Amino acid sequence: MPAFPTAAREALGDTQLRSNLAHATRTIRDKRAAVVAEVEDWEDLRLAGAGVKEAALRDLATHLETLEASLVRAGATVHWARDAEEACAIVARLAHAHGVDEVVKVKSMATMEIGLNEALEAEGIAAWETDLAEMIVQLGDDLPSHILVPAIHRNRAEIREIFMRRMGDVGRPAPDDLTDEPVVLAAAARAHLREKFLRAKVAVSGANFAVADTGTLVVVESEGNGRMCLTLPDVLISVVGIEKVVATWSDLDPMLRLLPRSSTGERMNPYTSTWSGVTPGDGPQEVHVVLLDNGRTRALADDVGRQALRCIRCSACLNVCPVYERTGGHAYGSVYPGPIGAILNPLLRGVSDEQTASLPYASSLCGACFEVCPVRIDIPSVLVDQRAAVVDSHRGDRVPKAEAVAMKAAAWAFSDSRRLAWAEKASGLGGRVLRRFGRTTLPGGRAAAGRLPGPGAGWTGARDLPAPPEESFRAWWDRTDGGQNDRGTR
Repeated sequence: MPAFPTAAREALGDTQLRSNLAHATRTIRDKRAAVVAEVEDWEDLRLAGAGVKEAALRDLATHLETLEASLVRAGATVHWARDAEEACAIVARLAHAHGVDEVVKVKSMATMEIGLNEALEAEGIAAWETDLAEMIVQLGDDLPSHILVPAIHRNRAEIREIFMRRMGDVGRPAPDDLTDEPVVLAAAARAHLREKFLRAKVAVSGANFAVADTGTLVVVESEGNGRMCLTLPDVLISVVGIEKVVATWSDLDPMLRLLPRSSTGERMNPYTSTWSGVTPGDGPQEVHVVLLDNGRTRALADDVGRQALRCIRCSACLNVCPVYERTGGHAYGSVYPGPIGAILNPLLRGVSDEQTASLPYASSLCGACFEVCPVRIDIPSVLVDQRAAVVDSHRGDRVPKAEAVAMKAAAWAFSDSRRLAWAEKASGLGGRVLRRFGRTTLPGGRAAAGRLPGPGAGWTGARDLPAPPEESFRAWWDRTDGGQNDRGTR
C-alpha cells in the first residue's frame, strides 16, 4: 500500500465513494447520538469502561494465566501465538488434522489482521466469511474499509452486481431475478450461507471479550451468523488478541452497555453469545483458543500508546472523523482504519516503513474521536506522540528530510542573538519588498495564485503563508523604549 497522502488523494477523487461514506457515517453517527442521549450517566459509564480495560492491561500477565487455566479446566485447548505466522500455522494445522478443506468464519478483526484467509487458502483451505458485509467484501475480491461495516464503501447496486457475478463461483448462485432491494439481497445471502453452515465441520471466530475468572469468550453480533458458527460445527477455533481479556464476569456489565450504543447505535446487540470450553452434547465438542500477541506487548510497553489496547472495536471514532469520512478506510492500508487505526497500526508494527509512518499524520487533531470513544482513549495525544516517534526514527538518516533541515536552520538561528537579529532584518526587508508590490502572502501561499515548488508545496497547498512583518518585535521594542514611545512603524 502507498503512504496515506497518496492513497487518500486517489480516494478523494472517487465521488461515489465519498457519497457512500458521507451517507453511511452520518446515519450511524445520528443513531449513536440518539441512544447515548438516553443514558444520563454516560460519562460515568465511559469512565467505568476505561477503568475495566485499564485494570486488565496493568496486570495483563496474571489475567492471561488465569484465563488459560480457566479455559483448560473447561475443556478447551489453549495455544499461544507470538505473531501472525504462528497464529495462522496453528489454525491451518488444526484444520488439516480434521481433514477439512473449508471453514466458516465469524467476523473477526484479529483474523483479518493476521491474514488468516490468505494463509488458509495457501494451504488449500477455503475460509468463508459469514457476516454479510464481510461476505460482500470477500466476494468482491475487495478490502474492508470500516471496522463495523466493512462494505460501507459499496452501495446496493454494486452489491447486487457482486452477488450476481460471484456467488455461483463459490456456492449457491444468486437468483436470476435478484434486485437491489436490501431485503432481497439479504435473503440471497442467507440462502447462500445456509448450505455452508450446515456442512461445515470447523468454524473460526474471534472474541469481543475474554473473561479470565470463568474462561468465557464473548461474541456480540447483529445477524445471527455468529451464533450459527459458534454452535453448529464440531470444532471451534477462536483467535483472540491478548488485550481482549477482562478480569471478572461483572466487568462485562459496562462493556456490554457501551459497545452496542457506540457501534451500531442500538441499546443492546441482537445476539450476545458466550461459551466456556466444551459442554458434552451441546455445541462444538472440541474448542481451541489461540491467544495472539502480534505486537500487542510492544504497544503495552508504550506509556502513552498503551491506552489504544483498551479499544473495543466499536468504530465510533471513524464515524465522527472528518478525514475518514472523506477518504474511507482503504487509504489507511490496514484492517484498522480511521483514528484508531492511525495509532494502533504504528503501535503494533512500529514506524519503520513509509506507509505506517504516514498514519499518525492522517488526522486533523480535532479531538472528536476522543469525545465519542466509549473507553476514553485519548487518540489525539497518542497521535502526537506517534508523530514524535516518526521524527525520532529519522534522526539518523544519511539524507535528512526537508523538515529536519528547516528545524536545524531554525535552531542555528535561534541559538545566537546576533544570528537571530540578522534573520529578522532579512525577513523584514523581504516583507517591505512584498508589501511594496501589494502582496500580503508569500508567493505560493494559499491566498496567492500558486504553491511553493518542491517540499514547500505540501505545506502551502492548504495553508496561508503570510508575508513576514516589516519590523520585528525586538526592533520595535528597541525603537519605542519598551513600548513607551510608540509612534508607529518607521
